[in-house]
This record gives sequence, C-alpha cells and structure tokens, in this order.
Amino acid sequence: MCGRYASSRRPEDLAEEFDVLDIRVPAPLAPDYNVAPTKEVYAVVERPPSKESEEPPQRQLRALTWGLVPSWAKDPSIGNRMINARMETVAEKPAYRRAFAKRRCLLPADGYFEWYPTEQRTKAGKPLKQPFFIRPKDHGVLAMAGLYEIWRDPTKSDDDPDRFRWTCTVITTDAEDDLGHIHDRAPLMVERDRWSAWLDTTAEGPDLLDLLVPAAPGRLEAYPVSTLVSNVRNNGPELLEPLPLDGASS
Repeated sequence: MCGRYASSRRPEDLAEEFDVLDIRVPAPLAPDYNVAPTKEVYAVVERPPSKESEEPPQRQLRALTWGLVPSWAKDPSIGNRMINARMETVAEKPAYRRAFAKRRCLLPADGYFEWYPTEQRTKAGKPLKQPFFIRPKDHGVLAMAGLYEIWRDPTKSDDDPDRFRWTCTVITTDAEDDLGHIHDRAPLMVERDRWSAWLDTTAEGPDLLDLLVPAAPGRLEAYPVSTLVSNVRNNGPELLEPLPLDGASS
C-alpha cells in the first residue's frame, strides 16, 4: 500500500513541472515530510473552465484531502479507509469506477515510505518494523497515479463555499522485485509523456491502465530512515535522512 509520503515542493514549482495553467490553491500547503491520510495534498487535474464554457479543459493544481469519498457516500468518514485503490479492481469496483472513468489525477511526491518487518520483536512478540524512504535516484518528482472525487455535503447550504469536498486516492499495484522485499504493494506512476493521456477527461476504458507503470522500473532507490516517521506528529526534513547501515534494524 501507500500510506505515507513526502511532498515538500512549492505550488509554483509543481505548476512549472506539470505544465499547470491554473493554480487553484487558496493558500500554499506547508512542506510535508510525513503526509498521512486525511491530510491535504497537491493534485494535478484537468477541469473545464465552467460547465457552460466551450473552452478546452485546463490543467489545474488543487489541494485535495487524501482519502476518497465517493459522490454517492452517505458518510464522508468512508474516505479514511479509501486511501489506496488497487489497480486490479479500480475500473470495476463501485467506490472507484466513476472516478476512474472521468476523474483521474496526478499526485506529486518527493517519495513514499514503507515499513519492513525485521527479525527483532516487540515485548508483545510482534516484529519490529523498519521504515524505508523510496524516491527517484535523480531526486526528481514522482507523479503517482490517482483518482479524485467531489462529494456534496448535504448538511451545507447551496451558497456555502465549503459544500463540496474534494478528495483523492492513490492507485497501487504489486511491487517490483527489487522493492517487493520491503512491501508487496507500491503506488503506480505516470511517466511524463503519458500525463496528458492519463488526465484526458474524454478518454475512457480499461486500456487507461496501460498508461501506468510500477513504482520501481529500476530508477528508484530505497534506504532506511528513522522510526520517528512512524508517528505522524513528527514532521521535518530529518525524516528523509538516510540511516547508516548499522543504524537500521536488521
């Protein structure tokens, strides 16, 4: 799965990286080195200027809540359980089917965290887990494949600017062999030359999954980091610092 990641870049830098024309972020998000579910995250989407406009869709940068709430949901707390969508079922599963058809996005990340169970044990007998940070070897931006939804809050009036909740999820797949020993699932990526095709609101069908690639096509690196990242209250660039090999659990 993908349950934590890092996102420290400024919206202006992401706009340049992803050819965004319209930054729809009321206030920049603070650099986040321990992004967890239910937090606000940056997402790249394509949206028409308005329902009535005949202008083509524009690429936008928005701040969405991580944890997808389907448009038909009665209770938005369902999003707490929908931080990841499995590639194998994303096109058919009711919770994701509509979003996969029309509301695909890119979720920029510096890298993501996974926890590896070691041979050491806690007092309760459970394996101690060593966190790893996984990022591009060139330290570039990861474009994780995602979906987003717009949920209408029935408790808010039609003139309430907060009546719509924008949420998102990360699409995952089986991890490649060189990272699969850390965790068996990993986020899917969208390569730069496929961004437009993935975001295209007119494209449909399961063939869209062919645009996605596993997170580890040989260009990622993984290294152990401090267990401080296991507590979501900890947040800072020190969470991404590599541990010396003899400092990691084994």
